Amino acid sequence: MRRRVIGLDSLDELAEPVDAAGGVGRSSPAREPALRTEFEFELPRGYVDGEGVVHRHGRMRLATARDELRPQIDLRVKENPGYLSVLLLSMVITELGAVDEVNVGVVERMYATDIAFLQDFYRRINSEGHTRAGVTCPSCGSGFEVDLAGGRLGES
Repeated sequence: MRRRVIGLDSLDELAEPVDAAGGVGRSSPAREPALRTEFEFELPRGYVDGEGVVHRHGRMRLATARDELRPQIDLRVKENPGYLSVLLLSMVITELGAVDEVNVGVVERMYATDIAFLQDFYRRINSEGHTRAGVTCPSCGSGFEVDLAGGRLGES
């Protein structure tokens, strides 16, 4: 029986079968794709900053358990449970146009249409793991998938 010394740079070979001669076989199992943790979105109306610039394109990351728990102890949420979604969205939106930092103040100044969109988007990526949804054409009855992250209203 031959032993192989495996260095840190060859740890990937551990998953590959070793033949009787000590060689590494190349028929390794398919690797699973990396977990997608950020998702792009396009707001229906857009956030208007203090200078009148509209920001529509953004990114949202998956929420962690800490993200879900932290707002529960926030006094603003205790006084007004509806504030939970504002606080939660401010923590998971990682990018919004050219806005330097997405914080509670930014989310508070968003239009209700955009907040509703972001709440639905949050629910979809965190509970279903993707932004695609199966739909049926009302005219012909054909089924197909649309990406809800899409572009502006009416786009997929």
